[in-house]
Amino acid sequence: MKTKWVIHKLSSQLPSWVSSVFSPFKTQNYHFPSSRSSTYILNYVDISLLLSFCGREAYFDLGSSIHASITKNREFFDSPNDHNFRNVLIIWNSLLYMYFKCGVFSDAVKVFDDMPTRDTVSWNTMVSGFLRNGDLDTGFWYFKQMRESGLYGLDQATLTTILSACDRPELSFANRMIHCLVFINGFERETTVGNALMTSYFKCGSSSLGRQVFDEMLERNVITWTAIISGLSQNEMYEDSLGLFVQMRCGLIEPNFLTYLSSLTACSGLQALEKGRQIHGLVWKLGIQSNLCIESALMDLYSKCGSLEDARRVFESAVELDEVSMTVILVGFTQNGFEEEAIEFFVKMVNIGTEVDPNMVSAVLGACGVDTSLGLGKQIHSLVIKRSLGSNPFVGNGLINMYSKCGELQESIKVFNGLTCRNSVSWNSMIAAFARHGDGFRALRLYEEMIQEGAVPTDLTFLSLLHACSHVGLVDKGMKFLKSMTKVYGISPRAEHYACVVDMLGRAGLLNEAKSLIERLSIKPDVLIWQALLGACSIRGDTEIGKYAAEQLLLLEPKKPAPYVLLANIYSSKGRWDERARTIKRMKEMGVAKETGISWIEIEKKVHSFVVEDKKHPQAEIIYGVLAELFRLMIDEGYVPDKRFILYYMNQDGKYKQ
Repeated sequence: MKTKWVIHKLSSQLPSWVSSVFSPFKTQNYHFPSSRSSTYILNYVDISLLLSFCGREAYFDLGSSIHASITKNREFFDSPNDHNFRNVLIIWNSLLYMYFKCGVFSDAVKVFDDMPTRDTVSWNTMVSGFLRNGDLDTGFWYFKQMRESGLYGLDQATLTTILSACDRPELSFANRMIHCLVFINGFERETTVGNALMTSYFKCGSSSLGRQVFDEMLERNVITWTAIISGLSQNEMYEDSLGLFVQMRCGLIEPNFLTYLSSLTACSGLQALEKGRQIHGLVWKLGIQSNLCIESALMDLYSKCGSLEDARRVFESAVELDEVSMTVILVGFTQNGFEEEAIEFFVKMVNIGTEVDPNMVSAVLGACGVDTSLGLGKQIHSLVIKRSLGSNPFVGNGLINMYSKCGELQESIKVFNGLTCRNSVSWNSMIAAFARHGDGFRALRLYEEMIQEGAVPTDLTFLSLLHACSHVGLVDKGMKFLKSMTKVYGISPRAEHYACVVDMLGRAGLLNEAKSLIERLSIKPDVLIWQALLGACSIRGDTEIGKYAAEQLLLLEPKKPAPYVLLANIYSSKGRWDERARTIKRMKEMGVAKETGISWIEIEKKVHSFVVEDKKHPQAEIIYGVLAELFRLMIDEGYVPDKRFILYYMNQDGKYKQ
């Protein structure tokens, strides 16, 4: 601590006697001069200001020295009389505040125990001191003692302090208890208490109770409206959030910066591009569009709505950038399929010396996949090591996914084994990596290890497990996983889970069972589910169920080529050329073109991409020559092509296209 700076800082906040008070401090001997030997008079308010300053700036040594010095002046601590009762309490309560702000709880407890008298502020300080530092048990214990004494009444500060600490789902019961105390003690009309109660309910996930508090409030201020709009948005009730924002703007209370920020978040959740543009116009008129949080929210909105050019414009016009805004634009590029742009942007940021944080690295790793150079991924890994970011679980998870998508399963295993802290995402990433590489049995074994380690599986865990069971053919095991999701872990299966189950049954040849499962679903089957059934029919050559699945899929996506192509392949495998021709004709009449498949291969740190019958590669002639020679060698060795998967590319007479 720099003493001269402290004196200067205090001089601007305290009366004119400060300079003389702090003259002994210039030798850095923290001695508080006695009033008997000084030409000035110390008063209780000034000492309280000193202690409050020490607390705010976390100057424990100075604060404790002041405590020791004023203890020698017994007029500050003698049993209070009617004249100095409030003055004595001011000093004691300031000491409590100072010790809590400095994080020295034991000294705060000693001061509290030694207090000759206490008031509601004293108890509030103890309760808030422990609650705000995460010690809920001790904080609630003091609150209970305060209530049981019967000597101290609750005030608004008591209630709002406790409510601010009850901001997690497991403490929702405490919110309801405090809600009862609000009515018992007559604070139901207090706006500050209502705001705190509503905010706490929303943070606990009790949206209906939060909305009820709002509806019953007689007086509302800008904090009230902002709390309800942000609370609904945080709980994914985006339409209600935007509706109240519109209602607020029609009233007399003007939204503030946080209100606009919450409304933009709601627009992002709804992907409401036009409404988002309107709010963007409002913040521009108010001159708050350059706020870092507003800019990040705008970039997130435009990215999620697929309007990446607008997101880029917001980014490029930003006066100041931080890690959050750069992470948002990176994620925006990735989510909209602009992985190359995301990587180029990240490289540019690194080259100009931007401080890279774990969130940025995690975002760019999400852009690395099968079409990305493995060498680049390794360079990012090197950057992670140099910047000592490897201990961050999100970075580690990103590396696991990056290596597995690039075909380097062993590198994924190394990263996973090297993680010092594993969360559910870490286990999910590694299980998914094994499933992605067709190693279903290792995925299942890793799941057993995950349970033994005490990690709680998520819906993504089961998605990977079902995927693994599908490729290994463990139908019974997969059905047990589906059942345990709801029965054991209370997780409701999504359409993706049912699609995996349908694929698993179909690959095992249980197409009728797969069809029956779809018909029994409580949710409406979507594209993924029907596509899984049709794909299984294509593998098994089941024309009857395949036609049924294709028709259902065409009802949902008549402009997509997948149902036409898969159905045509099924007819081809059975030699039903007329029906295949009708399917292709129908596809052409609908104006649907088959999407060209593309493959990648990396050679000497350069990625080469190819499509079917590609002749654009500069070495195409050499490549086709090698393929022809390899094909002849394969035929000579007795290789027989599986015509189920290539007949779509043959003529109707069964001859290969030249």
